Parts: sequence; C-alpha cells; structure tokens
Amino acid sequence: MSRRVVRQSKFRHVFGQPVKADQMYEDIRVSKVTWDSSFCAVNPKFVAIIVESGGGGAFMVLPLAKTGRVDKNHPLVTGHTAPVLDIDWCPHNDNVLASASEDTTVMVWGVLQGVNALQRCCRNVHVRLL
Repeated sequence: MSRRVVRQSKFRHVFGQPVKADQMYEDIRVSKVTWDSSFCAVNPKFVAIIVESGGGGAFMVLPLAKTGRVDKNHPLVTGHTAPVLDIDWCPHNDNVLASASEDTTVMVWGVLQGVNALQRCCRNVHVRLL
C-alpha cells in the first residue's frame, strides 16, 4: 500500500530563456519611489518609464523600435514639482500620455514627431486628496 507523497510538478520541463541584447533597454535610472502603481507604461509605439531625477518628477519616453543602451543625456519629460506617481497612455491615441504627481497635478502630454518633441496638451488639473 505505497502512496506517492510528492506530486510531480507540471512545470518541471519549462525553462526560461534570457532576453537578447537587441530586445532590451539598458542604463535606465528607474525611480526609487515605491507606490502601488507601476513605474512604466507601454503602448504599441512607445514605452514611458518614471526615472530618478532631482528637483521634481520626471519620466522618459522611448520608442519600441529602438532598443539597446539609452544615452545618459536622453531628454526627460519634466513639468511636475514633486515625484511622478503614475503614468498611462491613452487607449485611443498612441501619442497621448497622462502623468500624475505627488504635487496633486495631472498633466496630459502629446508626442509630436519623434520622442524628443513632447508638449503639454492641456492645462494642469489639480486634484484634491481625500
């Protein structure tokens, strides 16, 4: 009357493969501020990442078509006076991005032509915290 005590895992033959260098981004200073939100947002054209910066919040926008090492002088999107808490892309327009900050403002940004040309689309919206 022998019973098998240890169950066999159905994932025992599953192995991961490391990402190749031409499919990843390198040298990004991701923000150390930990909140309940994610630090990046992705759409079919761009990835936006909240980064570490002094004097307010900032994030960078990178095209998905261009991977590899990110230049240390890559332009940052700045406009908030406190750390950026969350970013998200518009589900209907791949060139519109919203960012929310600890300074109780929400800003809507538009990618004009390329990643280096971002501008605020709308005025700041102040949010009162409850």
